[in-house]
Amino acid sequence: MAHTDALVVLTTVATAEEAVTLIRTLLERRLVACGTLVPGARSLYRWDDKIADESEVLVLLKTRGARLEALQAAFENLHPYKVPELLALPVTAGADRYLGWIDKETSLALA
Repeated sequence: MAHTDALVVLTTVATAEEAVTLIRTLLERRLVACGTLVPGARSLYRWDDKIADESEVLVLLKTRGARLEALQAAFENLHPYKVPELLALPVTAGADRYLGWIDKETSLALA
């Protein structure tokens, strides 16, 4: 298994439709190689001094560290939340062919 700068980025949105719209745009811009929707998430959090309890869709985005800054900038315009979750988790190892595919799909040369 090769060393990589691959990342799994977590975010949440309210609906599957919002998730699909976000992922498709990020794919078109080659900011991510893949987005996976995980419906049925439930988030509890403090907002405006109240406890919120919301149904959400968890989105797992596969990208590279080299694209993270551009992904963060895109979230400013594309993400439907005022304060979107964007947590980048490093991938320490993975299947060579899969990691190569992430690299290829998020290549700056293709963007």
